[in-house]
Amino acid sequence: MTETDDSLLSATDIRRIAAEVGLRPTKTLGQNYVIDPNTIRRIVASARLGEGSHVLEVGPGLGSLTLGLLDAAEAVTAIEIDPTPAARLPRTVSEFRPGSEDRFSLITDDAMHVTEADLARARPAAATTGPTSLVANLPYNVAVPVLLHLLAEVPTLTSGLVMVQDEVADRLSAGPGNKIYGVPSVKLAWYAQAEKAGVVGMNVFWPAPKIRSGLVRFTHREPPHTTATRDEVFAVIDAAFSQRRKTVRAALASWAGSSQAAEHALVAAGVDPRARGEVLTIEDYAAIAEHRPSPDITEETS
Repeated sequence: MTETDDSLLSATDIRRIAAEVGLRPTKTLGQNYVIDPNTIRRIVASARLGEGSHVLEVGPGLGSLTLGLLDAAEAVTAIEIDPTPAARLPRTVSEFRPGSEDRFSLITDDAMHVTEADLARARPAAATTGPTSLVANLPYNVAVPVLLHLLAEVPTLTSGLVMVQDEVADRLSAGPGNKIYGVPSVKLAWYAQAEKAGVVGMNVFWPAPKIRSGLVRFTHREPPHTTATRDEVFAVIDAAFSQRRKTVRAALASWAGSSQAAEHALVAAGVDPRARGEVLTIEDYAAIAEHRPSPDITEETS
């Protein structure tokens, strides 16, 4: 890392740059820019970036968080879907962090379309590895799909901190038995151990959203040891929560072919058929996926 002025973008800076490029934040792209330097410092500190970290940032916008990340990480790769702020961002990095250009790279694309190969091609010159930490202010409307896509696509990620809608933060960090534990909670658990790392108010954004944001910190964990594929396990999770008020025996009837076939699979997996999906762990779902009845058995029990 190069020693530079650690000044961060102020609200005045952000509005000036936005006016310069003719940018008006839109709800469609979930554009709410952090205008408070202290909040940026808090996010960076909460991310607990280690020496040699290569950060993957989604939605850098005008660069508020990007500059803070460049101060703490070895390198930053940013993914920005909007070509207007994307075109200005390298210049902002050069102006506010001169000498750090070789530690920064930018991909102008939808994060849902970005692959590991794309990141390899865009790796900053100074980076010694692929992205190791995801730190991002994720658009509310696509936060969970983007997070799960990147965890699936980027095997080098070992940790991260994402800012999402506060309600979503609670769901992502919820454990089994919690009434808000659901599909996002269980699928994230396939990749990582998650915890809520704080709440961010509305007034630190421009434009100010109508709801609070929450911080979710996660660390990599190995998926459950299972012969089932991730897609097979995720299919069970989706089925179990499609009718979350029902027992898993009833909720998995369609997945298994019949309620009786679902019960056979659950018993074989060591799961109580009378339980509800919200009390099962990711290991339970992996075990159930391993015991999905074959079509022949399904026909015999239907």
